[in-house]
Amino acid sequence: MSAMERQPATAKWYDRRDAVFVDFCVEDSKNVKVNFENSKFDFGCVGGTDNIKQQNTVDLFGEINPKDSKYRRTDRSVLVCLRKVEPGKAWPRLTKDKTKCNWLSVDFNNWKDWEDDSDEDLSSFDKFSEMMNTMGRDDVPDFDGAGEEHDFENSDDEQMPALE
Repeated sequence: MSAMERQPATAKWYDRRDAVFVDFCVEDSKNVKVNFENSKFDFGCVGGTDNIKQQNTVDLFGEINPKDSKYRRTDRSVLVCLRKVEPGKAWPRLTKDKTKCNWLSVDFNNWKDWEDDSDEDLSSFDKFSEMMNTMGRDDVPDFDGAGEEHDFENSDDEQMPALE
């Protein structure tokens, strides 16, 4: 592949009540351009240490609001938020065509079946998820003995005599 050719960026997507998210897995992206239209969007950038030109044009399953759609670039990826014209309508796939795109997969870590949930169920689920995510690993006892010492008090235990 020559340096002038463009290749599609690898991406994962997931559906939410008001928006669809597409996470383009491009590290160290530069010159990111995202162009939103009613039923499609174009993504392009130069990525990685090899400065590979990446280009994706996606004909969408449903319509989006281009003015409310946006993207955020990080060092590891570019997350695109596509605002649905019809909030509450599930998208069974990202693309208009049913053909499988070899660069696209479902982001199961962020996927939620929200269609059957009421708003209350979803908000309580989100709160629960947030609570679980904010619980730090510091709360888990260190069982391999490498961490700090713990004083586990138990009234049944007698004080051990000092070793000589």
